[in-house]
Amino acid sequence: MAAFGIGVLIEAVVKLFSATVPIASTMGTIGIAALIANLICLWLLLQHRNDDLNMRSTWLCSRNDIIANVGVLVAAALVWFTNTNWPDVLIGSAIAAVFLASSFTVLMESRAGSPATTG
Repeated sequence: MAAFGIGVLIEAVVKLFSATVPIASTMGTIGIAALIANLICLWLLLQHRNDDLNMRSTWLCSRNDIIANVGVLVAAALVWFTNTNWPDVLIGSAIAAVFLASSFTVLMESRAGSPATTG
């Protein structure tokens, strides 16, 4: 999750200095397809999200994917409306923050459960 968050943040910074406007219709089409797939995955993982740290991490990744998919759809609409790349940059940065925060949560939970920190 942390690597993905850092990658998305780097991409947002690169786009910040680029004048290229993404294609809103492509963003929307892929965003809808990914949202459907991720909703199915989240539903399948829902009952197992508290089984252990690995399942919790997997569930958090799926939840974050849905947040990202909704963000992409909002960005697509705003890119279409404004004809700029700013919505993509701003929402990409927010998506990066969500993934980085979740990775930090998983790391803290794993440290709390490790023998070195509980014994």
